[in-house]
Amino acid sequence: MVLFAAVTSPLQHAIISSRNPLLRAVFDSIDNIIIMLLRPDMSIRFARKADCAAIAEIYNHAVLYTAAIWNDQTVDADNRIAWFEARTIAGYPVLVSEEDGVVTGYASFGDWRSFDGFRHTVEHSVYVHPDHQGKGLGRKLLSRLIDEARDCGKHVMVAGIESQNQASLHLHQSLGFVVTAQMPQVGTKFGRWLDLTFMQLQLDERTEPDAIG
Repeated sequence: MVLFAAVTSPLQHAIISSRNPLLRAVFDSIDNIIIMLLRPDMSIRFARKADCAAIAEIYNHAVLYTAAIWNDQTVDADNRIAWFEARTIAGYPVLVSEEDGVVTGYASFGDWRSFDGFRHTVEHSVYVHPDHQGKGLGRKLLSRLIDEARDCGKHVMVAGIESQNQASLHLHQSLGFVVTAQMPQVGTKFGRWLDLTFMQLQLDERTEPDAIG
């Protein structure tokens, strides 16, 4: 599940929706330079175990006050440490955004399903602290996460998004994701049924999958 907002111009949308890797690379470089110039105190880095308390705080806010996470129970730092270590052992990244030494958001991906046939597909999550939404952190985290998925040799990224989360839907669309499934009333929270929208991004142009290594 994902939680963030974004504003994208028509030109940006045209560029980042393109399958041309050169256009994407140029846009990403310009976007990162602009962010660095405007917010030199903001950075994206790999998470450390010491970040797990802050990650838990962001996660718990989404559990308590949003439909971005379809859980009812909050977690503690030890829970997030176990999650972080599992992702690390699997070779999957956990990223955090940081501003003035404070973790303001995080992002990661993991196996979409555990069967071998899905080994080239991952599902991701991006969460931004409520006090830092609207600063472009969601876009920056997701853009970096897409790069990491390509570096891992993945073929498809999947996003499962609560269907009324228009900010997340629009951001994913702006980064090239397309809607591939709508699942009405498959979840529940806050006393109402929740619909799930699946979006996916093809990361490369491989015509044949690799054999299991």
